[in-house]
Amino acid sequence: MDESSSYSNLPTSHLLGSVPSVINEEQKASYTVPEASMQYLPPNNGSGGSRGRGYQTLEAPTESFEQQPPNNWKGVFSISSYTQYFNVDTDVVINRLISSFYPTSGDFFRKIDANPDLYGHIWITTTLVFMLSSFGNFATYLMQKHTDGTTSWSFDVGYVNVAASGIYGYAIVVPLAFYFLLQYLGSNASLVRFWCMWGYSLSIFIPTAFLLLIPVEFLRWMIILIAGTASACFVYLNLRSYIEGVNDLTIMVVAAFLLQMALAIFIKVWFFP
Repeated sequence: MDESSSYSNLPTSHLLGSVPSVINEEQKASYTVPEASMQYLPPNNGSGGSRGRGYQTLEAPTESFEQQPPNNWKGVFSISSYTQYFNVDTDVVINRLISSFYPTSGDFFRKIDANPDLYGHIWITTTLVFMLSSFGNFATYLMQKHTDGTTSWSFDVGYVNVAASGIYGYAIVVPLAFYFLLQYLGSNASLVRFWCMWGYSLSIFIPTAFLLLIPVEFLRWMIILIAGTASACFVYLNLRSYIEGVNDLTIMVVAAFLLQMALAIFIKVWFFP
């Protein structure tokens, strides 16, 4: 038997891509071409470049991520949660600085109620630290030079450590202590507003540091007592107006006044002896 004839007799209709050589009439009748189903897209009636003209385009679905409110403890350690307290411009800071030099109004909390800031708190305390450490060294040198002409200039780095510990510690711990004490007594207090007010209360000591360079002890004491009284009155009047209506808190206001005076005396005794 011829091999070619044996291969040609094999059925090939089941093979993929094979084309039968002869299609009879019955197969033609049974074979139907499937109709193509077309999908008509409705006109585009939404917004877009072709408003109402043309057809909708198929686009990948977009996901909308809702920003979840941060957890309270997460917000404490998140830098972004503090950006709102630095949203001030130069005019606002200058206006608040001027208010701190005129303590008789007692309306500082009403002025910062909509937007209390921490920028002034940080800027004022940092400036005061550098001024006390540098001018304290210079004032000590002037006093020694006044009594002994052979005295040579020397910078005591310990002034920087004391100034940073004293000013930063006072500006952070004292408002924090008053905040927790008022919360304990049932008064609705704001820690950020306390930090803001106490920070601006220290601004008067910045120009005072210039005047304390005068090598006259009597004038130095007069200058620091006047500056301390003005700063203490600023804290006293504003704190009293803030807790107005709360009974039995007069001693707290007096304590805030005395603490501010104690800070002024500390500046004079330690940095300008």
